[in-house]
Amino acid sequence: MWLVPAVLVACAGFERRWMSDDAFIYVRTVRQVLAGNGPVFNAGERVESSTGTLWQWLLVAAGAVGVDPASAAVYGGLVLTGAGFALAGLGALRLHGGRVAVPLGSLLLAGLPPVWDFATSGLETGLLTCWIAGAWLALATRPRSLATSVLLGLGPLVRPDLGLVSAVFLGAQWLLVRPSWRGALAGAGAAGALPAVYEVFRAGYYGHLVPLPAVTKEASRSLWGRGLEYLGDLVLTYALWVPLVVVVVVVVVVAAVLVRGGGLRPVAARVPVAALAPVVAGVLCWMYVVKVGGDFMHGRMLLPGLLLMLLPVFVVPVSRAGVCAAVAVGAWAVVSAGWLRVPYEGTIGPAGIADERGVYVRQNAEPHPVHHTFAGSPYHLRYLREVREAARSGAPTLLYGGNGPRGTADSPSVTASYVVLGLNGSVVPLGGAALDPIGLAHPLAAHSERIGGGRVGHDKWLPAAWLAADRGVPSDPPPGTDPAQVAAARRALRCGALAELRAATRDPLTPGRFVRNVAGAWERTAFRFPNDPVAAERKVCGR
Repeated sequence: MWLVPAVLVACAGFERRWMSDDAFIYVRTVRQVLAGNGPVFNAGERVESSTGTLWQWLLVAAGAVGVDPASAAVYGGLVLTGAGFALAGLGALRLHGGRVAVPLGSLLLAGLPPVWDFATSGLETGLLTCWIAGAWLALATRPRSLATSVLLGLGPLVRPDLGLVSAVFLGAQWLLVRPSWRGALAGAGAAGALPAVYEVFRAGYYGHLVPLPAVTKEASRSLWGRGLEYLGDLVLTYALWVPLVVVVVVVVVVAAVLVRGGGLRPVAARVPVAALAPVVAGVLCWMYVVKVGGDFMHGRMLLPGLLLMLLPVFVVPVSRAGVCAAVAVGAWAVVSAGWLRVPYEGTIGPAGIADERGVYVRQNAEPHPVHHTFAGSPYHLRYLREVREAARSGAPTLLYGGNGPRGTADSPSVTASYVVLGLNGSVVPLGGAALDPIGLAHPLAAHSERIGGGRVGHDKWLPAAWLAADRGVPSDPPPGTDPAQVAAARRALRCGALAELRAATRDPLTPGRFVRNVAGAWERTAFRFPNDPVAAERKVCGR
């Protein structure tokens, strides 16, 4: 019975298989690695555009053996999601003493359409699901193993925000084991070795402490109002409070029975810590997501926290309370799966939250858009044709925003800035520069100050004058750009922190440059400048 939800989610995920545009950001980096240009988005500029480090390198491994990276991202994510559900069920079964069990929390997740959507999508969600479930299973069953410590410490490499989960799980491991000080040091060393080594590499190679999208999305800011709206978008759409109340009631009933019966059995003496750890981690994950303002993809960033909170009751022992709860949650899951949907299905809602899969199904005119053609989006098609024509011409070309300015690039290939970065990275040659005005792969845009009124994660916008100043030929500024703005931007780029930002990402990576990158990583990561070139020149040049 405990495997049934894993099978259901895998089948539902396959029926809704697709590739998000953000996943194509990973794909371009993978292609650059396989082409010998290193883990970068654009050759010659060291930028970490992949948020999930381990996911990126898993896709590189798949590409190295001849598997198409996009297909590997979609179907690999599906397999890992199914495996994660199976591991979570096994962990809950072990937590409850291996007794015959019925699914409960797993039914809740299986009834949520966003879970089906992000079972594929090409993003790191499948790996995240598998890591959370596997790490919890190891914590509950083999807390004394150093291999468990290594596994628990991988959270920041799965995705930076999962450092919260690693911290809670490692704290729980300490409570379960109560090691000597030597054992504690060994466990901490095992858990932190890989993340620490990679962090040094990141600081020296990229010159930043976090992936560039974390700079762009201002991952340390507080936008509680937006975050609560994002939470409500998930909870209210699917009446999520109904199954959550049922789960809470059954937990209270089972706990009361255990207390009246003399407590937990000796073989399950560590159940309280192992059960509470994922709940605490899940609450912290939800608090963080709400704090930073949520996300632009419906439900996506809340799914890890929900999974964590449901792990202890993923399956529950067969009892009157357990069976009644499973029936109630199962009935809700049928209603949710069959009828409950966001009111903005296939579009972007008024709060800037998108039914991301629906958007790309519509724009590609394809029910399973794994390889994007944008056959249903004339605007994107025009841009694709323009870039391909520029690439075929062989002339160094500067493009901005589809219908925006066009000029001559200071590079041997196409330099193009477009808001849909995955699409841009797919069409611009690997030797060219695929940029975005938001800053997911463009350091200048990422370090610019936020603008008002933008969507969460899309509230930065670098004007064309910066692109012309940075990568255009001075004698041929793009039509429609203000020469005074371009000149101010060009002067600003030669001053202070902006000059250092360019050097950190573009200068040859000598040992000296690596050391300077590490030394300045904190200050560089925190640096921001006005996106108006004149104001930026005043700030960084002192005039």
